[in-house]
Amino acid sequence: MAGSSLSPKNDVKRQLDALEYLLNDIFGSDQIILRCTKLEVLHLITSDVPEERLAALEKVVFYDAAYRGKGSVSQRLEALTAEIGDLLARRAVEDQLEKIISDKMQEKQDDYYREIKLQVLKEQNGPETAATKRKLEELKAMEGKKLKGNAMERLRPKALSEIVGQDRAVEALLAKLVSPFPQHVIVYGPPGVGKTSAARLVLEMAKTIPSSSFDSDAPFVEVDGATLRWDPRETTNPLLGSVHDPIYQGAKRDLAETGIPEPKPGLVTEANGGILFIDEIGEMDPMLLNKLLKVLEDKRVTFESSYYDPADEMIPAYIRHIFERGLPADFILVGATTRDASELNPALRSRCGAVYFDPLSSADILTIVHDAAARLGVRVDDDTAALIAEYTVDGRKAAQLLADAYGLLTYEQREKKVKRRTLKRKLVEQVIRSGRLTPCRRGYGEGETAVGKIHGLGVYGFIGSVLEIEAVTFPAKEPGKGSVRFNDTAGSMAKDSVFNAASVYRLLTGENLSDYDIHVNIIGGGNIDGPSAGLAIFLAIYSSLKELPLPQDLAVTGEISVRGQVCPVGGIAEKLYGAGQAGLKRVLLPKENEKEIPAGLSGPDVTAVADVASVIDFLFASAGKKN
Repeated sequence: MAGSSLSPKNDVKRQLDALEYLLNDIFGSDQIILRCTKLEVLHLITSDVPEERLAALEKVVFYDAAYRGKGSVSQRLEALTAEIGDLLARRAVEDQLEKIISDKMQEKQDDYYREIKLQVLKEQNGPETAATKRKLEELKAMEGKKLKGNAMERLRPKALSEIVGQDRAVEALLAKLVSPFPQHVIVYGPPGVGKTSAARLVLEMAKTIPSSSFDSDAPFVEVDGATLRWDPRETTNPLLGSVHDPIYQGAKRDLAETGIPEPKPGLVTEANGGILFIDEIGEMDPMLLNKLLKVLEDKRVTFESSYYDPADEMIPAYIRHIFERGLPADFILVGATTRDASELNPALRSRCGAVYFDPLSSADILTIVHDAAARLGVRVDDDTAALIAEYTVDGRKAAQLLADAYGLLTYEQREKKVKRRTLKRKLVEQVIRSGRLTPCRRGYGEGETAVGKIHGLGVYGFIGSVLEIEAVTFPAKEPGKGSVRFNDTAGSMAKDSVFNAASVYRLLTGENLSDYDIHVNIIGGGNIDGPSAGLAIFLAIYSSLKELPLPQDLAVTGEISVRGQVCPVGGIAEKLYGAGQAGLKRVLLPKENEKEIPAGLSGPDVTAVADVASVIDFLFASAGKKN
């Protein structure tokens, strides 16, 4: 080894040890031995001579038995080190790729395993365990336990002919909905007179008429407007529909994992091709109502979401369709309300026709009671039915009273083999006492008269009511310094009617009411904030001052002007029904309201008057004291 350029010897040995260690890490000792054997350098790899060992390593690395390194030992070491470095780099990249490939293969394998597992479970009657099977049996047992039905459901009208006292309203509703070109409708009327039942039954009839716009599968979707509220965050909207974003609201798993929003249809889409019935539509949130009006115009409902990306190829076609075109919402809106039309949104009223349901008369309640008794399989005599009619003004409450009495009858006969099928008056009286009910109707004295007392008429929620108005007058202690006292709870406009009455009294008699102390009282302290009690207040004061008796089977309504005219008022139909239910025989109303008297009215005699002077003549001429 005299010509060797190896220097120093120990440094070369350490480098060769390091390179061999790296090769062991790259190939493994078994692979190195295999290569050395094949290249016939196994004896050299363990040699103590650095040049021989270097030559063996070069052949192993370059895998060439004829390989001869060029240059000095240091140059050959440098070339060998560079090659081993390349091998290490390739090894790192290969390891990284192998990990990625391995992870992908494992993921695919897991998915495949899950699919196979689900398939096997499905073939073996699904993913059921003893616990899940027990829960299913419990659920089936619960499903098998059902009540015979709610009494009110049983007593609900099943045909239009069973809706009592609303022939005109039902005809008007039919005209608007059965037409080939149906209209949106608002149904006004008191509660419990059949508004919802009529709308549902009219749709059923429309389905049977070939010229109607409604198909045989047209839906009737019902919702209470008082429960509908506008969510400014637009996270939920059962009426119009909403979008479940993948992060905050949780769309379906397959959509959430890919960040795709999921639209949820609302009631307007469920009602497509049919009727959307909104009870108490006057209670709806104004913002939500305005959005509903936009849907009525467009006949579609649109959706927006910041998570929707139209360029995303992973979006399912149906979701893309919804976001780009919206959902159909072509339906007829039928809204029901107990509010006055003036209290509803003007834009809503302009889009809808109006149908008014009438308050029920005593005769209507009697008919409802007898019909309900027949459905329950019992008999009710006229006296018992009349008692129910005395305590109710709507059909729903009358049916409920009857159902309660029927429940008592059933309980009393629980152990009897022979059942009595007649509801006695005492059972109804027991229900009335337990419910602490008060009469809704009271009779007013027929043929009786009173000085300074008269009946006015009011309306609240389409229910007519009778107001008892009385007045007393005294000469003032000093002329011209009289006072006027009136109920504080009656309302400002009713108080103004007293001053109008003073002017009219002076106009007709030449006397000044300031010479008297006057006290006008509304019995019961009710609020009559409105001008319609003006005529009644004037007559009470006039009767007291002139000491002329007024008939107590009479009611009057009308505003008076300072010139003595009787001006028109609202709620004529309801007031006349209220007067009839109260047992009043005569009603005076403004001449201009005469055309509003319901056709076929059964109840009080109605007289239309134009001015206060004619009213005085009508009431007091027979006494020979016309003024």
